[in-house]
Amino acid sequence: MTWTKLWTIGYRDLGRNRRRSIFTALAVALGLALLIVMNGYITGVMDDSLQNSIRLQTGHVQLRAPGYVSEELSLQWQDLLPDAAALAAQAQSIAGVQAAAPVLWARVILNTADESVGLQLQGIDPASALYAPIRAGLQAGEFLAPDDRSGVLLGRRLADDLGLTVDDDISLTVINADNQPEEAIFTIRGLFNSGVATYDEASVMMPLAKAQAFARADGRASAVMVLLDDRAAAVPVAGQLAGPAVHALTWQELNAFFIETMDTAMSFYVLLDGIVMLIVAVIVANTLLMAVFERIREMGILAALGMKGRHIMQMMLMEAAILALLGIAIGIGLGVAGVNLLAQIGIPTGDMAIVAGNMAIGEVMRARFVPEQIAGLSLWTLIVALLASLYPAWFAARLEPVKALHG
Repeated sequence: MTWTKLWTIGYRDLGRNRRRSIFTALAVALGLALLIVMNGYITGVMDDSLQNSIRLQTGHVQLRAPGYVSEELSLQWQDLLPDAAALAAQAQSIAGVQAAAPVLWARVILNTADESVGLQLQGIDPASALYAPIRAGLQAGEFLAPDDRSGVLLGRRLADDLGLTVDDDISLTVINADNQPEEAIFTIRGLFNSGVATYDEASVMMPLAKAQAFARADGRASAVMVLLDDRAAAVPVAGQLAGPAVHALTWQELNAFFIETMDTAMSFYVLLDGIVMLIVAVIVANTLLMAVFERIREMGILAALGMKGRHIMQMMLMEAAILALLGIAIGIGLGVAGVNLLAQIGIPTGDMAIVAGNMAIGEVMRARFVPEQIAGLSLWTLIVALLASLYPAWFAARLEPVKALHG
């Protein structure tokens, strides 16, 4: 019997109980749509968080002194780069490098009349393209000038929490390179919103030259951050810049903890995918078993007329394929619509972004459309539906004609 005839018979049989067939196809569709939306959303959140970390905190490549430990934010001269400007110029000359600039990091205490807050001081090159996102996110006041000796930038969220605004004076205290406390008064030049709450609430920025003088770093820098046109080029670029006195780290190494967390989270979501597909499989198997029990006499007649067991099995598989393909088509439509909606509108994170710790979660989490992911989920849905139909198909194929006719 040809596949065309089996397909026709399977389609006709499904039409006998349209309500059940429609509900089964909808179950497949809703299951697939849920998987597409869920996976697209998680992928979007993870990708955005990684991109936020790269653009705001690590860069694609980072150059450091061999003894520098980022968690300590050391200002000891032996832990800093003495020729950071030359290294930045060398990096900038490499093809594929978008921007490179020195940065000085230090722990400071911001003091107001009412409270004190521990922050990370960032001495930056205001002219560098590395800080274009901060410039674009400026919400009040003006951006820093390279020769500004008393101005700083604060995150809008931090300023609101402390009741500060543009032109207010604040006191900053740092333990300098000589291990002595250093205090100075600075004026807030501008307030920015980077889109990452944890970053905005923990950072204060000032021009690199002033930060070096304030911390008594004598022109040294904590690191040189390098931003690339293509992050796949991070390893070769790092190889060109590394040397005996320069430790070059790629974005994978700098974000190793986050990447490991992502891998663990994705393993959990694979388990959720499996649970949803198992539910779909049970529904498909139940529908086909009910169809077999309702058509036992028909199966007996077909077998008595010479239809082989393998053809009956193939007919049942065809019915499962029809249900699955119809459900997949509807599910893709619903899933793509859901991903598009979440990509456009997103879900505000609120205070959840703050409790995320070192994860650079944005203020709005958006889904991401990944065609390969949708194709993979659709294929697995079809495979699971066909596997679920094997038992009903096997059961129908093994029916004895005489018993089936009397069933």
